[in-house]
Amino acid sequence: MSEMPSGEQFTISSGKHEATIVEVGGGIRSYAVEGMPLLDGYEASDMCTGARGLPLIPWPNRLEDGAYTFDGVDHQLALTEPDKHNAIHGLLRSRNWVVSQHTDDRVEIGTVLHPCQGYPFCLDVSVEYAVNGIGLAVRTTATNVGQLPCPYGAGQHPYLWVGTDTIDTCSLQVKAGSWLPTDDRGLPMGVQRVGGSPYDFRTDRQIGDQAIDNTFTDLTRDSDGLAWVRFTAPSGRGVEVWLDRTYPFLEIYTADTQPHPHWRRGLGVEPMTCPPNAYRSGNGLIRLEPGQTVTSRWGIQPA
Repeated sequence: MSEMPSGEQFTISSGKHEATIVEVGGGIRSYAVEGMPLLDGYEASDMCTGARGLPLIPWPNRLEDGAYTFDGVDHQLALTEPDKHNAIHGLLRSRNWVVSQHTDDRVEIGTVLHPCQGYPFCLDVSVEYAVNGIGLAVRTTATNVGQLPCPYGAGQHPYLWVGTDTIDTCSLQVKAGSWLPTDDRGLPMGVQRVGGSPYDFRTDRQIGDQAIDNTFTDLTRDSDGLAWVRFTAPSGRGVEVWLDRTYPFLEIYTADTQPHPHWRRGLGVEPMTCPPNAYRSGNGLIRLEPGQTVTSRWGIQPA
């Protein structure tokens, strides 16, 4: 057993691309191209902070009071964001994941979420990470292996980095038509169009000192059904994230609440199958029947 805080380390590479996946939380610890990091990750000797690179399952983002009702039954989850009285980012962030396949350029890692307090359902979850000459592709698959229908949502939490001390001088492009304002607990308060607001990044523009921790939706997609986010340094060094149609929502987070050395150093770009508080609002929430499987795909590449 590894003595590293993030457990065993699994490296994959192809040409100039190399990524390291970790046992604890099943996330991406690092990803670099030609030795240049594209993520604000963490060292193998450090514990993961800020859900850095981790899958967010069976819900992403925040759930008000950690409480919800599903099929007429009330459930209460632990408040993992106690200062705001929310449950946040799912139940798998500190669990040990098990590798089922590992080749030079690909690793598949998974875990079973057994019934627990607030989530009396059973999910078999696997995430495949693969690199090629273009970038890193991530495929998340969840199957309801229990006897009851269950609520499901998924996301992932990479922090993009383009070599700058802070994100303030960098430019961002998110082709999204709408954004979700939030209250002081980070919970959505409706939907607004981005036009005329500080959240209009449909045209590439500098972030400056703007603080963002909001969901974007109504995403413009290419002919392959992919939505794209571009993050660029003044030097021209850039990174892109793509997400398929199973991710209709996207969280942008400027890392204002992260401690040094990560404060506003990387940009959180989080594909999400549903927005915050979906277990209560039902917005984007996936209902998985027994035996049903859902698969989602997203990826990162240099721009």
